[in-house]
Amino acid sequence: MEDTSKYLIHANVTADGIVERSDVVGAIFGQTEGLLGDELDLRDLRQSQKVGRIDVEITSTGGQSHGHLTIATSLDKVETATLAASLETITRVGPCRADLEVTEIEDVRAAKRKEVVDRAKELLRTGFDDTVMSSEEILAEVRQHVRVEDITEYEGLPAGPRVTDSDAIIVVEGRSDVLTLLKYGVKNAIAVEGTNVPDAVAELTRHRTVTAFLDGDRGGDLIFEELSQVGDIDYVAFAPSGSSVEELDHHQLFAALRNKVPYDTVSGMNEPRDAVAATDGSSTPAPAPTETDADHGSPVASPPTIDEPSDSNAAAASPANAASDTGVTGGAADDDGSNGDSDAATGHRRTASNARTAIENTAESADEPAEPETVYGHATDVIRAGTDRVRFLDADNDTVDETDANDAADALKALETEPTTMILDGILSQQLLDLAADRGVERVIARSLGQFTKRPTAVRIHAIDDVAEEAPDRS
Repeated sequence: MEDTSKYLIHANVTADGIVERSDVVGAIFGQTEGLLGDELDLRDLRQSQKVGRIDVEITSTGGQSHGHLTIATSLDKVETATLAASLETITRVGPCRADLEVTEIEDVRAAKRKEVVDRAKELLRTGFDDTVMSSEEILAEVRQHVRVEDITEYEGLPAGPRVTDSDAIIVVEGRSDVLTLLKYGVKNAIAVEGTNVPDAVAELTRHRTVTAFLDGDRGGDLIFEELSQVGDIDYVAFAPSGSSVEELDHHQLFAALRNKVPYDTVSGMNEPRDAVAATDGSSTPAPAPTETDADHGSPVASPPTIDEPSDSNAAAASPANAASDTGVTGGAADDDGSNGDSDAATGHRRTASNARTAIENTAESADEPAEPETVYGHATDVIRAGTDRVRFLDADNDTVDETDANDAADALKALETEPTTMILDGILSQQLLDLAADRGVERVIARSLGQFTKRPTAVRIHAIDDVAEEAPDRS
């Protein structure tokens, strides 16, 4: 009956004495019998299930009884109202005088509709994800997922997918470091997973160009010391002091890799803790660790150790970023003469603190990375490094302006000098293409191309993969 009922009759009952539920139900059936004729006889309606169970709740206090009753019906409105009115003719319950008053006729369907409306409002508030992702955000999320999924194993150790076939590898501390490098497109890293360098990594270093890229803490020192003894290192790079590789953002990571130094530069230093540069700027930088450094000044450019993007083009961060990452004030080191003899220096204990000191000192004296000379070099800087930036070039391939890719249209409108080339780490839209044509842009290189209804004949349009063959010789 609950599923088919349309209305609920609610009534209050009061009796001058103590009565029970059965007394109330008996009074209802007895005193309404024959009152409304055969068609609305309560007993017949109960048998035909047009009237449901009579629910009564009653309590007695101070010699009086008070209660509430509910009757469910599937009758129409008129019949239900008539049946409810008949209940108010009851004057006695059991042996006691009584009064019964109908307080409400509730429309069950209206109550259900209200529940539906309330629940629908709640679902509208909480049941839908209102986040609408742009095309660029969707592609970026998928690209990052693919990069993270690319992590593999080499002899049971976490590694990027290019470790097995790349001529150069990057040795890091743990799995999270490998994931961070993958996030920024570097696929040739392998983790040692602790201070005890595995034999597989030691053997691998003897056949590849190796960059040790370690945390700027005591753990990084210990791994470098162990790796120096059992492996063959070519270059050394460290995260900033107190930081780990996994904590670095895109610009910090590539700045640290650009500032790597040849291993021979730091291998001969002893008493490394005395040579650590002061952090408050009160001391002058530590002297160059070997005569070779003193003779040659800043370290020479090294071969690339990153597969994607290559290290030669991964100098993707702007000169301002490079300066902020490398501008560390050094501290004076004690000169005990032990660095004069290269054979004796080789015998000294080699630690990562020496390496960090040399990186700080050589980074101060090194020139800022030169701007790429070719359009492809700029494209690699901006797009293959995943910067989410846009760069505008003049006819000499010099940077006119650079900003976030999302602000490309506003930046292009605001430029006083008309750019010749636009490098966009994003999807080239019809609107941006039309604006580039209006501003006299002759060439656009983008991460990918959108759908165009028209293509200006004065603008050459390329996706980054279409211009890969124009890359300069890096041999």
